[in-house]
Amino acid sequence: MSAEASSPAVAEAPSLEAPKPSGLEPGSAAYGLKPLIPNSKYVKLNVGGSLHYTTLRTLTGQDTMLKAMFSGRAEVLTDAGGWVLIDRSGRHFGTILNYLRDGSVPLPESTRELGELLGEARYYLVQGLIEDCQLALQQKRENLSPLCLIPTVTSPREEQQLLASTSKPVVKLLHNRSNNKYSYTSTSDDNLLKNIELFDKLALRFHGRLLFLKDVLGDEICCWSFYGQGRKLAEVCCTSIVYATEKKQTKVEFPEARIFEETLNILIYETPRGPDPALLEATGGAAGGGGAGRGEDEDNREHRVRRIHVRRHITHDERPHGQQIVFKD
Repeated sequence: MSAEASSPAVAEAPSLEAPKPSGLEPGSAAYGLKPLIPNSKYVKLNVGGSLHYTTLRTLTGQDTMLKAMFSGRAEVLTDAGGWVLIDRSGRHFGTILNYLRDGSVPLPESTRELGELLGEARYYLVQGLIEDCQLALQQKRENLSPLCLIPTVTSPREEQQLLASTSKPVVKLLHNRSNNKYSYTSTSDDNLLKNIELFDKLALRFHGRLLFLKDVLGDEICCWSFYGQGRKLAEVCCTSIVYATEKKQTKVEFPEARIFEETLNILIYETPRGPDPALLEATGGAAGGGGAGRGEDEDNREHRVRRIHVRRHITHDERPHGQQIVFKD
């Protein structure tokens, strides 16, 4: 039974045709509602096929688009049954009404539903619910943001910008297997994979203290670089060219201990104040030197990069004439 049919006496009482009470907003007759006390009058709403009963008090209690509709400032459409038609999805309209009644509502757990509710709140101009949804979405984004973020370098310029923008020491792994004109030895692929796996393990272990970068554009096949205070301190090259047959082959090594040692070494540069002299002395100095006093070339040595090659590159055929040298994995 509709709200109008349940109170015929009120609709037919002569006193209702007297001058309108001060609480009645102009334009209410546009949708066939003539309540004596409008805040107690129920309204029938059809929102995209979802039917709702509510009061004018709820609809006009806050400064929203619904208040504009039901206080006569906007046109409303009704069907033959007296239902006010709103051309929106009714999926979250009940939540909108509950917020207008109570001033707060439990928000959906799903990010998708939360975004849908935000869209409806914006349509109906329910400012408080808009702010609640935006805050909840922001908190979800922060909770889902990765703890261990590993940027992939796309250009030398971007690498320099990343190094300049962080106060953390940096570990970079360059791996580019396609950058080779020779075939690979039998264990090279396995060792390359071990280097990548070690990089991931170190990134998980030290993600709060070091910045880890991946590079797939450089000239080397597998090379580790270690930076402190924006400059390169050490480099571990894991590839070499060997003669396993009559043809040249590329060999990839996995110097796990050396890589781990260099990772620990750059932790000295973790603070922005610079390396601690005592720690430098204990670890052999910034350039791999001893703990002796500063010599005449100390300044140059501090800016020197430790380059560790597991095997040196052979750039020409060093075999004696007529002799075949075979390196076995």
